[in-house]
Amino acid sequence: MPVQDDAREREMTQLFNLVVPNDRQRGGIDAHLLIDGQTINFELKSTTSGSVSTVRDFGPDHIRKWRDDLHWLFGFYNRDGTQLEYCIYASPADMEPWIAEKERYVLPDLSLAVVAPSLVTSASVISLLGEKDVYDQADARWIAKMQLNALEYRNLQDLPDGYSLERMTELMRERCRYLILRGSTLNNPHIERSYFQRFDRITVEHASELRTRTRSYLASASATDLAIT
Repeated sequence: MPVQDDAREREMTQLFNLVVPNDRQRGGIDAHLLIDGQTINFELKSTTSGSVSTVRDFGPDHIRKWRDDLHWLFGFYNRDGTQLEYCIYASPADMEPWIAEKERYVLPDLSLAVVAPSLVTSASVISLLGEKDVYDQADARWIAKMQLNALEYRNLQDLPDGYSLERMTELMRERCRYLILRGSTLNNPHIERSYFQRFDRITVEHASELRTRTRSYLASASATDLAIT
């Protein structure tokens, strides 16, 4: 994370009285809001231009993560990033239209990732490696490359000294799926300035205002769930 982004994120964390996970990792949860006995996961984003950058390789993992009850805080700074002008809170429901739009864009590629691997057969393996009673780890690594670590390669062996033709076929199918999914990602899709026009801005009493809005969303979501059941 760039130094400027990291500093702005720390400022937002303090301003809204959030908790940063001790085991936070790149791509993980940015911060937690502890409220009414619940732990609410937050994604923190900041911008100096009005539109908000997201992630370098947006794909299925991000769709799943961002739809899993993730709440958002956006900090809008002046051009040089030295002054926070206002913030916006967005609930999972608020972000769903944007996520759904990006999901629709990559959906054809995701469909290919489901269908294409089934076209890989044992003949595909034989055409590359020849027909063998046992394929060794060098053969497996030639197919899957750095996609797997050493332990995973060992655990996938289904014969005492290596891999069967069936297992190598599975490896090649998984490689096919992996490559298609990698190709289906979007390069840093932005949330455009216009998307935020309908949101109320937070400019004062940041911590209490966030809790008020979060409680309101949780209450409405709970009421919706009860109505459905």
